[in-house]
Amino acid sequence: MSHDPQHLPESQLPRAGVQLNHTAVYASDRYLSAEFLAVVLGLRVGAPFGPFLPVDLGNGVTLDYYEKRDEPIQSQHYAFLIPDERFDAVIARLEAVGVTYYADPGHTEPGRTNGLFGGRGAYIDDPDGHNMEVMTRPYARP
Repeated sequence: MSHDPQHLPESQLPRAGVQLNHTAVYASDRYLSAEFLAVVLGLRVGAPFGPFLPVDLGNGVTLDYYEKRDEPIQSQHYAFLIPDERFDAVIARLEAVGVTYYADPGHTEPGRTNGLFGGRGAYIDDPDGHNMEVMTRPYARP
């Protein structure tokens, strides 16, 4: 397979600027972690791609779960911007599976959501301790 941009179909070329296409997420069990995120966000786990198990976020970006069992998983932060009308369903799914959500990234306000930037948000830990955030409004940056 050629990596020459001249041989890619027009639909696969970036439209403008730089876009995130995918990122690898380390997990002690890629199936468990990918399924956890997919259930929480109401998404599907894709077919394995080599050592990766992708969760397609629907905006051209995938989180590619990669199993790493020989050393501890370093916690990372992932934030997901979701439509306001899907927020209640995300919280309901968390409650249904018994996952505690928090209003703050330090996890000191359990069972609460926040109202940052005029939206709603919450934080959860995935099975490996990655700090996952769901929010309905992007951060207001200076």
